[in-house]
Amino acid sequence: MPVPGPGYSITVRVEAPPSASAAGDLTGSVGRAGGVITAFDVVESHADRIVVDITCNALSADHANDITDGLRELPGVTVRKVSDRTFLVHLGGKIEVNSRVALTNRDDLSRAYTPGVARVCTAIAENPEDARRLTIKRNSVAVVTDGSAVLGLGNIGPEAALPVMEGKAALFKKFAGVNAWPVCLDTQDTEEIIRAVELIAPVYGGINLEDIAAPRCFEIERRLREKLNIPVFHDDQHGTAVVVLGALRNALRVVGKDLADCRVVVCGVGAAGSAIIRLLQKKGPADVIAVDIDGIVHTGRGDSDPNLQSIAANTNAEGRTGTLSDAVAGADVFIGVSAPNLLNAEEVATMNSDAIVFALANPDPEIDPLEAQKHAKVVATGRSDYPNQINNVLAFPGVFRGLLDAHAHEITDDMMIAASNAIADVVDGERLNASFIVPSVFDSAVAPAVADAVRKAATAGRTARPAPVGGSSLPWSMAEDLEY
Repeated sequence: MPVPGPGYSITVRVEAPPSASAAGDLTGSVGRAGGVITAFDVVESHADRIVVDITCNALSADHANDITDGLRELPGVTVRKVSDRTFLVHLGGKIEVNSRVALTNRDDLSRAYTPGVARVCTAIAENPEDARRLTIKRNSVAVVTDGSAVLGLGNIGPEAALPVMEGKAALFKKFAGVNAWPVCLDTQDTEEIIRAVELIAPVYGGINLEDIAAPRCFEIERRLREKLNIPVFHDDQHGTAVVVLGALRNALRVVGKDLADCRVVVCGVGAAGSAIIRLLQKKGPADVIAVDIDGIVHTGRGDSDPNLQSIAANTNAEGRTGTLSDAVAGADVFIGVSAPNLLNAEEVATMNSDAIVFALANPDPEIDPLEAQKHAKVVATGRSDYPNQINNVLAFPGVFRGLLDAHAHEITDDMMIAASNAIADVVDGERLNASFIVPSVFDSAVAPAVADAVRKAATAGRTARPAPVGGSSLPWSMAEDLEY
């Protein structure tokens, strides 16, 4: 059952009579409307009136209006203003650029800009690899979207996608010290997107593709990985897959099962589902059954989509057919990255004992977690108001921190598996239980652990770019381990 949350938090400024019952009348009205008060502040007090700010959580925008209407109906109460606290957070954007060097006198200016900067430009011209040490390229990522598949909102375009990309950039900085910048492209043409990213790539040490619709996202990522000498990571695919794999490893520990003995059902074979399947298969499950809107994916369906053809050829070893209900019967694990309310408790009951259910559709999962818990041993969602939130922020900041620190020019499956293991390992044996299979997104140990794992995997796999022949053109040796 959904509960009021901070995503629909409002502050209502009201005038009320200065009676002894004023506070109770106001809070009672909000409570009767189903709001949850988080703050009550008297901002003005006069002989004939008081002015109060009431901050409360609601279920939706319509629910917030109902709360406000209830206050207006109180005798002697006037609603002055209603502020949506989510919109207030976004006023003027959520990120900004700050200088890392002092610019307080002529000497500072001479070194940071002209004439001193010319020497640095010359050094980079002679050896372009030095850009990784002498510019923002060392610690910068482009968050690239075309606005075609934003959250659950769909194709809303580049301007409307910008708040999400800003948020992503803020998370990069908060959790891993990575400078990220939104790049929202006003095109949904595959070739134009690829070319645009090629053209901006010299500025960045990595590319994070975001909210680009399938199946175009697969070709865009593949082609950019071939063309660029920096890592290209589609977070909707690989970030989700990394966190799911880490969570599944711990869930299997809770139920005492081995993945090699488990049949896994993946519902949804878009960007996230396809990546989950491909990374999961690196770990050797007994079988994977993919399910989309047309039912179980199998070679006999005659799908024309190359992605579905590839999945059909590499999953469903027994050639099962039918619906999602047919797929989950006798399965050990359900992973949903699809749509709300596709699964019910009775179908979960047909799964093997100690079943694992990851219902990750947002904001409404494939099955109500409380319903799933009637028969499943471990349940996870993508929501923050239930235990076991599977959230990409556990992966992408640390992944890129490790890639940038390693000066990596690509990202591999081994590096993503290393990241997933690092996430799982943050939850030690003493804390691991059915309601705690992944760490909190605010656990400060996560990003450094992921970064360290990725950096080591990059070095072991020799994906870090070697030093140029003849060495750097810099006039002296510079440390590679600058901190940000």
